Amino acid sequence: MRRSRSLVLALTAVTAVGGVPAPAHAGGPRAIPGECSGTAPIVCHFDVAPGVYDVSVVLGNAEEAAVTGVRAEARRMMLGEIATEAGRYAHRSFAVDVREPEGEPTKVTSGTPGLTLTFTGSAPRVERVTVRPARRHGPTLFLAGDSTVCDQDTFPYTGWGQAIPQHLRRGVTVANYADSGESTGSFLAEPLLWATMLPRVGRGDVVLLQFGHNDKTTTAEDYRANLTRMITELRALHAKPVLVSPPVRRRFDATGHLDAVARHTNGLGVDLPAEMAAVAGEQAVPYIDLTADSAALVEGLGVEGSKPIYLYNELRDNTHFSEYGADQIGLLVLARLNELRLFPHASLRGPGASL
Repeated sequence: MRRSRSLVLALTAVTAVGGVPAPAHAGGPRAIPGECSGTAPIVCHFDVAPGVYDVSVVLGNAEEAAVTGVRAEARRMMLGEIATEAGRYAHRSFAVDVREPEGEPTKVTSGTPGLTLTFTGSAPRVERVTVRPARRHGPTLFLAGDSTVCDQDTFPYTGWGQAIPQHLRRGVTVANYADSGESTGSFLAEPLLWATMLPRVGRGDVVLLQFGHNDKTTTAEDYRANLTRMITELRALHAKPVLVSPPVRRRFDATGHLDAVARHTNGLGVDLPAEMAAVAGEQAVPYIDLTADSAALVEGLGVEGSKPIYLYNELRDNTHFSEYGADQIGLLVLARLNELRLFPHASLRGPGASL
């Protein structure tokens, strides 16, 4: 495939920065060289081991206008689309959690080793990419949940967890361990999930726990016990657990309101959000009522207007989110996180904030 001028510049810049020793006064690790291909999108791959990496990009082109977004690994939205005029450049930095597999933890053949960055948009242009191991970074935002949260590798499915990185300021890394089909019980039982995530959690890290979609036959007692165990084990690590009730399904009754199943009353008649709220109160942990927040959004849009939030138009799916819908749900979560003030000041941009 023929490379654009901008792509050649990107390759030259990365190779030059990564291929020579850093000046004695510069300090810190050298940049890691990578290989890029394509024009729209432009895909760059870096042969690195699992870990957290600081990425800096220079977007734009000397001769033409550009519109460029950045995604990492399994379609994680690191930067929304940024427009630059000819001769103007946008400098951005973010942190990426590199894992194997790169998306859902139980999809062990998902993706490729190393770090993959994809530059999207109607006219993506990349002048420079620099990747370095993160030496120091702020608290990590860990995500534990189901398919509505996870890093979905197959378009158009999108979890809200893969949409929120683009709204975080530098210094917060997202480690998304959510996985399709998981309930509170199965997430705890699967070695690739809870048992793999927990050793990575450290003091001051924030862990969002969203479960309910797949607790269809979980008793109230077991649901409470599973959530309590997660909270207890996270607190032992001096982390900050946050309970997040599941976002609603798109199921309207004859009056134009969401029904009980949409609001997660399960097959045993257990009101899962109410049980989660009770656990939050008993354990004195923060609680995000995403069920109520998403219900307000979906009901406000109405039967027809709410279709684009989900994959209804594409797949007649009233549970999973489109890219647009995942972003809208993720913004609801970030708004509540901002209110809880669990992160350093200004770490989370949240709704309506500028880059």
